[in-house]
Amino acid sequence: MSERAFADTFGVLRGVLAPYAKTLIVQIDEPDHYQLSSRTQIDRIGRPLFVAAVQIKKRYVSFHLMPVYACPDLVKKISPSLRKRMQGKSCFNFTTVEPSQAKELSTLTKRGIARFKNITLPWSE
Repeated sequence: MSERAFADTFGVLRGVLAPYAKTLIVQIDEPDHYQLSSRTQIDRIGRPLFVAAVQIKKRYVSFHLMPVYACPDLVKKISPSLRKRMQGKSCFNFTTVEPSQAKELSTLTKRGIARFKNITLPWSE
């Protein structure tokens, strides 16, 4: 794939996360990496809890969404098209992204971030 195609895919996936910049912390905002973290929750060593990111890699663009790892029931109803893009428990890899996938990922992100706000973390009990 060309760098331009990856940049376009990155732009679409970054657009899925961009609406949450107001309620989450933008940890990284670079041309090839965009990362959001929680304003209210911390990880085990006291950093803002990682929530989501999109990053251009060598062979694909990755979209990480930690709420699907913490709440695996969120992915039970995703389409075969989006499931095919899953790599591991919380990552989706794309070379190109279809409008239907972007829309579904946007819905999944909205539901996931809403659920993630109220999650109980083992180290915060």
